[in-house]
Amino acid sequence: MKAYLGLYLSIQKSLFECELVLVEILSPLCYPFLMRYAIISDIHSNLEALEAVLAKISGFKVDEILCLGDIVGYNANPNECIDIVRRTGIRCIMGNHDSRASGLEEPDNFTPLAKEAVLWTRDRLSEDNKGFLRKLPRELTIEGFIIFHGSIRDTDCYIIDEKDASDNFHLLENLPCDMKLGFYGHTHVRVALSLQRGKVFLEPDGELKLSTWKRYLINPGSVGQPRDRDPRASFLIYDEFSEKVDFYRTDYDMAATQEKIIEAGLPVELAERLSMGR
Repeated sequence: MKAYLGLYLSIQKSLFECELVLVEILSPLCYPFLMRYAIISDIHSNLEALEAVLAKISGFKVDEILCLGDIVGYNANPNECIDIVRRTGIRCIMGNHDSRASGLEEPDNFTPLAKEAVLWTRDRLSEDNKGFLRKLPRELTIEGFIIFHGSIRDTDCYIIDEKDASDNFHLLENLPCDMKLGFYGHTHVRVALSLQRGKVFLEPDGELKLSTWKRYLINPGSVGQPRDRDPRASFLIYDEFSEKVDFYRTDYDMAATQEKIIEAGLPVELAERLSMGR
């Protein structure tokens, strides 16, 4: 009897594994409109971090890479990072550093460090790349979700507390098509927030299975200047078919980035903070 039971369980396991393989093979054919996205944010002219993240993403079968703004600022390779974004076809929105570096707005409300870095960046950007930054949209709606930089309808505002989140969930709810999902950047802190029965909850940020009963605001963290006490470059993968968000981090050649900051004459504090992830 035990032998038969063991054989039965073995067959069932094999059938289950075959089903999983078939689902992976057939799902793109049955649901060709469902996409897998890599979502990045706040590159901030960190060439080494961007290259490391894109190398990591290349190991996933993604259909498109989206960037939530702030390609430039703080670090020493603004033109090189913009060139990569343009060359690889990454769909990007405008961040507050992008608008200031391009001359679209002035950095009057920036901290002294951020202001010095963005004006340094403005002096070194090619006119072609400035034009590219000026033409970026402030937000984008992409087949059932929205991407924005700081806050819905305001590039400069942050989502840092429960009230900020509640306000943006309200805006999300009142967008066309009754949106349930938004991705944002700006804080440099990876986080997943949900709205359930009018209350904001903090979700786990490793692997998140999305529920149809909740609304979500999700931040992938920063590629080029993380501020959540983990100095590794951060990004996420959003799979529409499995309705899942997976967060990732990767190491990069931080010493090279720091050396470039110092050689460029940018504030040394910008190099030091990379090591601390803040």
